[in-house]
Amino acid sequence: MYRRILMPTDGSACANHAIHQALGLAKQLGSEVTFLYALENPLTTGTATPESLPYSAQLWQDLKQTADDALREAVAAAEAFGVPATAKRVDNQAPVTAILEASADHDLVVMGTHGRRGFNRWMFGSVAEGALRQATKPFLLIRVKEAED
Repeated sequence: MYRRILMPTDGSACANHAIHQALGLAKQLGSEVTFLYALENPLTTGTATPESLPYSAQLWQDLKQTADDALREAVAAAEAFGVPATAKRVDNQAPVTAILEASADHDLVVMGTHGRRGFNRWMFGSVAEGALRQATKPFLLIRVKEAED
């Protein structure tokens, strides 16, 4: 039923918790997984300040390295579970858009969520909720309390 599972990650403890939960499911179902890391360039998203421009090239390289490290760790976790896995980094794209586009080739999307409420939800938003609201594929959201993250 769920032969191909998409697991978006941002390298956070929340995402890693969801990955480990989902890898158990993937193992039971005999599924293959794809880990996705969507990386927005701070220069194109308007989050860079004029003061940070001299460091922007290094920042962009550091962000890509962080993404690659998170994907490597996720693939290693899948290998430890005996689950076939691939990794994909998407640059210069909003996470919600990247998840929705990648989900077209998958049967299920599994991701972590903080379950934030009130001010924290308003301030930080939710990639999981944004993707779920526009989803055309089944989603499994694994909630992690903020204290656990």
